[in-house]
Amino acid sequence: MKTVTMRVDDSVYDMIKLAAEGQKRNLSNFIEFATVQYLTSSQFVENDEMTEILKDEDLVKNLMNGLDDFKNGDYTIV
Repeated sequence: MKTVTMRVDDSVYDMIKLAAEGQKRNLSNFIEFATVQYLTSSQFVENDEMTEILKDEDLVKNLMNGLDDFKNGDYTIV
């Protein structure tokens, strides 16, 4: 476990506290929960989106070529 100290405006604190109480969580537990929820929902695509991506043969080919380049070290960070 890590301890994180953060500063928020009073209005933001009030919103977080109210949301935590609504879910019967303590403040730190709610912040952890909300952060994980945000990260997992924003980092993954929905099934419909993935189906559409996989149907695009040129896109999939380019993604696979990019993955091969990455594995082979054939890239430049800019």
